[in-house]
Amino acid sequence: MRWTDPAAAMAALLLLSLPSAAAAAAPRLATVRVGAEAAPVERMLDGTVEAVNQATVSAQTAGRVTEIKVDVNDYVPAGTLVMRLRSTEQVAGLSQAQAALKEATARENEAQTRHDRIRDMYSRQVVAKATLDEATAARDAAAARLAASRAALDAAREGASYTEIRAPYAGVVTQKFVQVGETVAPGTPLIAGASLDALRVIVEVPQSIVEQVRAQNKAAVYVDDRRIEATAVTFYPSAAPQTNTFRARIELPKDLQGLAPGMFVKVGFVTGEAQRLLVPRAAIIERSEMRAVYVVAPDGRVSLRQVRLGHARGDRVEILAGLAAGDLVALDPAVAGVQARQPAPKHD
Repeated sequence: MRWTDPAAAMAALLLLSLPSAAAAAAPRLATVRVGAEAAPVERMLDGTVEAVNQATVSAQTAGRVTEIKVDVNDYVPAGTLVMRLRSTEQVAGLSQAQAALKEATARENEAQTRHDRIRDMYSRQVVAKATLDEATAARDAAAARLAASRAALDAAREGASYTEIRAPYAGVVTQKFVQVGETVAPGTPLIAGASLDALRVIVEVPQSIVEQVRAQNKAAVYVDDRRIEATAVTFYPSAAPQTNTFRARIELPKDLQGLAPGMFVKVGFVTGEAQRLLVPRAAIIERSEMRAVYVVAPDGRVSLRQVRLGHARGDRVEILAGLAAGDLVALDPAVAGVQARQPAPKHD
């Protein structure tokens, strides 16, 4: 057959060179072959989150509470004024120290002037050496009294500063112990707070496994679907008499989001190592209570298979049941779902 129309001939050639519509509509399915890898075996225990920096601020002077500027659960930056006291004793002490400094300054100036005058007279042999020595001693004594007055004023100012209660670090107010109008004595608890910048977890470890987990000295905290590696694990040297458990302190990275003092979390203590099946998190389908992956059979058929998940390991998840080593898992569930609904390939 001959083509007489060049345009028609070109169109026919282009049509023959195009792939079929079905082939163009089916994108390439990326897969990964499941293999067993060494992963830590963990014993799960309950733990409680607490702040590393938590303190109760107490009164350092006697006085009456005149102002409370924060409430429980308020966040306050470091150095923020949170409470004010009024102390008649501190106010009077500061005033006396200021007056004493003025007097000592005047007497020191007077002694210095007299010493300079007598030294000039002594240089002209108008007065005896004893008179100069007396003026020198008086000048030095006045200088010493001035230094003592300055120190007394610094102490009075520090005492007066005790009437302004400031946050020792940035954190959240957890408790107030006094109200406006109450009179407090030195040592009276005023306010408590905790910093959220540094957190840790406290766990009670049964004595039956303490030696095993202490030998590994590794742990991780699980919050929702997150796994947070401990930066340090510290075991208390003795057991609690009432429970026969050993307390462990799990240090966490700083500035964690989603954790707060008082929360209950799961802590996994490493007890050894075993072979685990791991698949990329992106391959997991989560629908209500179901967890599944798409598996590609040797003949190319794609099917949905339910699995039971273990712990997350970074961007991968442990598979406890539902898969075997060597299975081929689809990495893109959306594409795999489309191909699973297509008819199975025919073989001659």
